[in-house]
Amino acid sequence: MNIAILGAGAWGTALAASWSSVHSVKLWTRARVDAEALARSRESRYLPGVRVPESVTVATELEAALAGAELVLIATSTEGLRDTAVRVHAIDSAPAIAWACKGFEKATALLPHQVVAEALPAARHAGVISGPSFAMEVARGQPTAVVFASRDAQFAHAMSASLNSARLRIYSSNDLTGVELGGTLKNVVAIAAGICDGLSLGRNARAALVTRGLAEISRLGVAMGGRLETFNGLTGLGDLVLTCTGELSRNREVGVRLAQGKSLDTILSDLGHVAEGVLSARAAHDHARERGVEMPITDAVCGVLFEGRPAMEAVQLLLTRDPRPE
Repeated sequence: MNIAILGAGAWGTALAASWSSVHSVKLWTRARVDAEALARSRESRYLPGVRVPESVTVATELEAALAGAELVLIATSTEGLRDTAVRVHAIDSAPAIAWACKGFEKATALLPHQVVAEALPAARHAGVISGPSFAMEVARGQPTAVVFASRDAQFAHAMSASLNSARLRIYSSNDLTGVELGGTLKNVVAIAAGICDGLSLGRNARAALVTRGLAEISRLGVAMGGRLETFNGLTGLGDLVLTCTGELSRNREVGVRLAQGKSLDTILSDLGHVAEGVLSARAAHDHARERGVEMPITDAVCGVLFEGRPAMEAVQLLLTRDPRPE
């Protein structure tokens, strides 16, 4: 299959490396200087030590990347999704399109599939790839399992069959909304898990937080149209566990540094990568309030991120809530 991957950050580059042994892959990035450097060195600054195979064509022009593509995969951040989709539309208004970003769009609080629907209304197929997956491990060929979701079940099945491999297992789903929400909301809980770890509250506390975090993700997810079983699968529980416990998790690292008393601006500047949970927390809070869904962990994270509440005070508020049936 001819695949155009738009976005040569860690995730886009990792997918290009993983699929290049079986598929014809073109990898495009917006900045020509970055594309030329990647083509020359075959190493991404986002994945140090990982060589991008020679079989991956690094494209400096979007038109060249899209030429002959049977699948166009946008692997930008959520904030870059709309602009990239609009640029695709100007060249091909009806592609088979997929995306690999997680989060709500900041300006609109829309999910990625809603953004794509506005930017590429005539796309002949559309879907998302999501799940518990650190880009570095995928790039190294370490075993990973993710989900390809589309409202078109036949498209989801066809893509999972084509893209699946022994090292990158790809399951299919037609619960597009649920899969996106699982991948979005877990980042907010991961910030809370990082705060828990940064305050040295222990493994018992982290296990409780992850479990109750899954409960509130499921509540909002179902209220927004996802299916409950989706949140017990790879893009719900699986992604939540990885992001809340893995040392490579940027969102967890945000929480750890907040617990150390660092300012959010300093943390984000030092990380140098997008931490989608920061942008998603406020939108998740607003969506929950509109639907009357209780999300105490998300509320606590928003208090620390946006209201200047000390991390320990936010934890104390959670610990002193009235007990209730599980």
